[in-house]
Amino acid sequence: MAGFLLHANATVQCAHTGAAQPTASSARVRVGNQAVVTQPTSYTVSPDCKAPRPTAGNGPCVTASWTSAATRVKADGRPVLLDSGAATCVPTGTGLTVVATQKRVRGV
Repeated sequence: MAGFLLHANATVQCAHTGAAQPTASSARVRVGNQAVVTQPTSYTVSPDCKAPRPTAGNGPCVTASWTSAATRVKADGRPVLLDSGAATCVPTGTGLTVVATQKRVRGV
């Protein structure tokens, strides 16, 4: 699956519009002067996630892990994350959505 490479400052949200940020990024590889993010880096979701709290649901989202990444592009020996990849939030089980990222470098 082809997609644009994710960088550390890409706008990523959980399904409940909570902002998500990577816990780490590549120190050596950059796109548009932004560090790329590789698998297995997890994301933390901000407390503004609007998922129902435990009495009415299983939210809010706290962390997310990407379940797919590039198969042919690596940084620091690890697959880079793509905007077309899939992620799962914990504890809700919903996904992440890439709202904005760089649009110059694609990976497969």
